[in-house]
Amino acid sequence: MTSAVKRVYLIVLDSFGVGELPDAATFGDAGSHTLQTIRKSPDYDTPNLASLGLFHIEGVGGGTGTPIGAFGRCAELSQGKDTTTGHWEIAGVVSEHGMPTFPDGFPPELMKKLEETFGRPVLCGKPYSGTEVIHDYGREHEKTGALIVYTSADSVLQIAAHESIVPREKLYDYCKKARALMQGDWGVGRVIARPFIGAYPEYERTAGRHDYSLDPPKPTLLDVLSAAGLTTIGVGKISDIFAARGVGRHIAMDGNDDGMNKTIATQDEDFTGLCFVNLVDFDMKYGHRRDVEGYAKAATTFDRQLAQFMKRMRADDVMMITADHGCDPGFSGSDHTREYTPLLVYGATVKAGVDLGTRRTFADIGVTAAEMLGCKLPCEGVSFWTEIRRQ
Repeated sequence: MTSAVKRVYLIVLDSFGVGELPDAATFGDAGSHTLQTIRKSPDYDTPNLASLGLFHIEGVGGGTGTPIGAFGRCAELSQGKDTTTGHWEIAGVVSEHGMPTFPDGFPPELMKKLEETFGRPVLCGKPYSGTEVIHDYGREHEKTGALIVYTSADSVLQIAAHESIVPREKLYDYCKKARALMQGDWGVGRVIARPFIGAYPEYERTAGRHDYSLDPPKPTLLDVLSAAGLTTIGVGKISDIFAARGVGRHIAMDGNDDGMNKTIATQDEDFTGLCFVNLVDFDMKYGHRRDVEGYAKAATTFDRQLAQFMKRMRADDVMMITADHGCDPGFSGSDHTREYTPLLVYGATVKAGVDLGTRRTFADIGVTAAEMLGCKLPCEGVSFWTEIRRQ
C-alpha cells in the first residue's frame, strides 16, 4: 500500500525527559524526572502538548480527556545519555558502548598529542562552562596564542579562540584535525569550535560555533530517505550531529523560537520527505544550567508555537515529538539525566488516543518515520505505524 504521508516533521525537544529509566542509578540519575520538575513551576503551561497526550504517558500522570494524538514513551537502548547517542538511536543506530566523557579533564598524553597535532600550545583541558572558560583563560590565550581546550559533562572536546588571534576558518581547521585524532578510546561524540570576540572581562561567544561529529557507523533514517530521493531537511544541530550525512538541506537557527519559526516556514514548501528539528535551548540554556523557571518558560513558549504549527499542518503531514535524553534542571550537578523520552504523534492520518506504551528503543521512531514515507530502515527498532494509522 502506498503511504498516505508526504511530510514527516520529527521535532526533538533536546533533554525533555519524562522519568528515570530502570538503569538510571547506574548513571547516577536515580530520581530524575525533567518534566515533573518543570511542571511544578508557575511559568509552565503547555495545553497543546497536553492535548496530544503528554500527561497520559506512563510515569507522568495528570492527563484528562482523550488525547488528539498517539502517545507513549521510549527507553534508550544505547549505553549513553548524550545528544549524539540519542539522536543516532532515534534515527536507527543503537550504540553498544557509551561515548567517552572526561569528568576529571583530558589526560596529559591527549593534551600533548593535541599540541603536536596543532603545532600550537593548548590551555585548560578541564570540564568548564563555555562562558567561564573564556573569562578565566582568555587573557592568557590572547597573550600566548595557546588554544583553550575544554570539555563538559557531554562527550565533547571544545576549542575556544579569540577571532583576532585565530581566524574562524583557522579554528575550524584545528577542529578538523582534533576530530581526526579523537577516535577510539578518545572518540568523543563532538568536537566543537567556539570562537569569541571582545575584550576582557566582556568576552562574547559568537554565532560561529561549528560541531564536528563522529560519522554514524551504520545507515541512518536520513541516509535511507536521501538514498530514496526524498527531501531531508535538518533544522538546528541535526546536520552537525550526523556529520552532515544524509542531510539534503541545513537550516541554521538562533535559539528555539527561531528554530520553530523556520520549521513553520517550511510548511509553505511542497516537499516529500523529512524535516528533522532539534530545539537545543531546553538543554543548553536551561537543563545544564539548572534553571527550572527558564526551562518551564521555554516549554510554554514552544507550546504556543506548536499551536501555530498544528493549525498549518496538511492532511498528508505527520508530526512526531520526542527527546534525546533528560537534563532535569532540579537535579544535582549539571549533567544529562538517564530518562525515558516522550513520544507524541499527530496528523490527519494518525488515530487519536492510541497508547503506544513503553517502546524498547528510540529507534522505533526512525523505523516508523521510514515506513510512513514508504521506505525501510534496517535496525533494531519496531514500527508502530500499523497501530496508529487511520485506515
